[in-house]
Amino acid sequence: MGAFLNVKEIKNKVSILDLLKKMGFSPVKESGGEHFFLSMLREEYTPSLCVNDELGVWYDHGGAGVSGIRSGSVIDFGMAYWYPSSYPEVLAKIVEYSQLDTVAFEDRNQGSIPKKRIDREPRYGIDSIEILGANTAIVGYLNNRGILGAAPGNVYEIYYHVLDEKKGRRNYFASGWPNENGGWEVRNKYFKGCLGHKGMSFVVGSADRLCVFEGYFDFLSWQLENQNDPASVLVLNSLSFLQNAKARTAGYAMVDLFFDHDKAGFAATREFLSDIKISRDCSLAYSGFKDYNEKIVAELKSKNVGYKQLDQNIISEYDRTR
Repeated sequence: MGAFLNVKEIKNKVSILDLLKKMGFSPVKESGGEHFFLSMLREEYTPSLCVNDELGVWYDHGGAGVSGIRSGSVIDFGMAYWYPSSYPEVLAKIVEYSQLDTVAFEDRNQGSIPKKRIDREPRYGIDSIEILGANTAIVGYLNNRGILGAAPGNVYEIYYHVLDEKKGRRNYFASGWPNENGGWEVRNKYFKGCLGHKGMSFVVGSADRLCVFEGYFDFLSWQLENQNDPASVLVLNSLSFLQNAKARTAGYAMVDLFFDHDKAGFAATREFLSDIKISRDCSLAYSGFKDYNEKIVAELKSKNVGYKQLDQNIISEYDRTR
């Protein structure tokens, strides 16, 4: 009799912060509801791994470890920490450390045990979604990433709040874009996460060719250099959707891949090329750089065109008067 590991239940019931504490890790400092750890994904002396427990996400400012994963949900953390364990093995380890009850499979003749219903109110809320342009901090951030020219119509200003344990409200803003599961992927200088369910993002184009990107900013970087390319675009937003992405290639005559130049990206490219015969590696376009956006930023810096740091404006927390 095996254990049924409910992925949604794990994401909803397992606190990243509690999991880390049960694994023996303690935050070095706390600021604005965010907890900073010395990254356990590699050796370091300055705390760079940030956990926002209200949103259920983590982000490693110091870079990815050997897995290539540097942000995401509690499951993404497990995939990074216990790399190269398989997905089921990682789920089992999370359940073991968090002491989460699992629902067991019963014999078909006996019927199955009903899944326990989870009633957990979201501790965040989206206040408004605005057309890009009014918030100089968001505009400045996108400008410094070199993608401002491709952002209109693809990126929005997201204003949201997070409630702490005492129902205290903290207001935030970030650039953002929708995914296919109804969630919003959000980014600013200090935070990378998702409001709602994580998912891929799709841009409708030609039915003959599909371009697959690991990250949305890489897609925007590509678009700057290929403004008249009619291809359809699929952005994973997380390598955990690799299998889903392969399934989405059916019906296309050609699939172009633009994954990161790191261990995880190389592995994803090899797997894709092996399983999807119509796919081809197009990462030569940013040879010498980790990803497409890193190339665009480097070119922007070398030209010194519009590259002005706006640290005094780009902040992760913004108490707006409403």
